[in-house]
Amino acid sequence: MKTILPPQVITPSDVSVFLAGTIDMGNSIDWQQKFIDKANTEEALGNVIVFNPRRASWDHSWAQTIENAQFSEQVNWELDAMESADVILLFIEGNSKSPISMMELGLFADSGKLMVCCEEGFWRKGNIDIICQRKGIDQYKTFDELVTAVMTKLKKLANIK
Repeated sequence: MKTILPPQVITPSDVSVFLAGTIDMGNSIDWQQKFIDKANTEEALGNVIVFNPRRASWDHSWAQTIENAQFSEQVNWELDAMESADVILLFIEGNSKSPISMMELGLFADSGKLMVCCEEGFWRKGNIDIICQRKGIDQYKTFDELVTAVMTKLKKLANIK
């Protein structure tokens, strides 16, 4: 398994997953690393690519405008990676606001790529549940259930037994 972080070049791969969801400007738990650690230690995912948007060099002072080159690069990298990915894991923490995660759900609701966990307590969980139900998006109650399902799907896509 190989992890690609922004702004690394997105290369075509046989199978890939994008880790979408709660970051809250870097204030949330690093659940992306938890996924990567579990995938690396418990599952042999071969040549699977993981697109992790949690940029190591993120600067909170960057203006979030289209004119800001670093910000624009980040957003475009994320959109390119989601478009390229075979699977989009979307995890929304119960105590977050996650407005970009809700936007990502809307953008990719018809893609057939989404696998979602929206924790209890999320302020717009009802909206997330309705969108997932209407669009036939697989939904999981816990992060661990989501991780297990995503890894199973990645192994199937990569023909790993």
